[in-house]
Amino acid sequence: MTISVASVTVAYNASRLLPRQLDSLLRQTRPLQEIVVVDNASTDDTLAMLTERYPQVTVLRMSENLGAAGAWSEGLAYTALKKRYHWVWTFDDDSVPNEDALQKLLGGIAGANHDEMGMLVPLPMHWETGTCYPPLLWRDGYVKPSADLLSGPIWFADLAILSGCMVRAEVVEKVGLPRSDFFMDFFDFEYCLRIRARGYKIAVINAAKSAHEIGNARMVRLLGFKMVWPGHAAWREYYIARNLAYTAWWLYPNRNTKQFVMRHLARHAGGVLLFGSHKLACLRRMAQGFSDGRKASLGIRFRPS
Repeated sequence: MTISVASVTVAYNASRLLPRQLDSLLRQTRPLQEIVVVDNASTDDTLAMLTERYPQVTVLRMSENLGAAGAWSEGLAYTALKKRYHWVWTFDDDSVPNEDALQKLLGGIAGANHDEMGMLVPLPMHWETGTCYPPLLWRDGYVKPSADLLSGPIWFADLAILSGCMVRAEVVEKVGLPRSDFFMDFFDFEYCLRIRARGYKIAVINAAKSAHEIGNARMVRLLGFKMVWPGHAAWREYYIARNLAYTAWWLYPNRNTKQFVMRHLARHAGGVLLFGSHKLACLRRMAQGFSDGRKASLGIRFRPS
């Protein structure tokens, strides 16, 4: 049986970034059956650029900005549920896979039981700093993978950034679509937790690499150690705090998870004070998000200005 694969890219005001990704997708050593861009109500010339330079690309135009979560939901509904491709390769507009990435992702599970696989995941890399953002394990909170896992050819994670990942259509049919009421951030981790709860595996293929940006990342120093600071805008800090708190208080409620969330957000607040550009605005939005998450008050509260 020939495995069919389509890609879905969520794009917002991406006329400058998107061509690098689309050129890479068109040059994949293992060709895609369809390339789909969900234009999330861009206000720049993204749509004109796509029409002029990439007529072979399918464009789903949203009437309003649904956030990454809502736009990914629309893209998966089209490719997995309507067109019924076997696998859907999903991207942010700023991610750029290597030209052999699709071949390596599919080759990484050669001989494995495909029925067990829910997602195939590359290693996201920040090319400028050389920093790897590996998928995580979930043990009532985030656990980083060991060096042994990162050195092997394939391993199994619980949480992965959706950009660069491949999702099997059967998973979308049985697990459902990403939560559009999350709008941005942590919706991909919540989706992974649902996938794992249904018994599917999330396979990380270490040989497959994908360039990925997280916020306005820059390298900072603290007590002699180097670290990457994402530099999120205040509106994004709201969704990060809210969706994480909601997950801990309503979806997977136990003492350990709640304690992890409070420690994690406290550490992040400390990072905002040390490295943030808009400290008070970010801290206020974090506090508002934490409160709304505990009250299960979801939906779209803020959009990027």
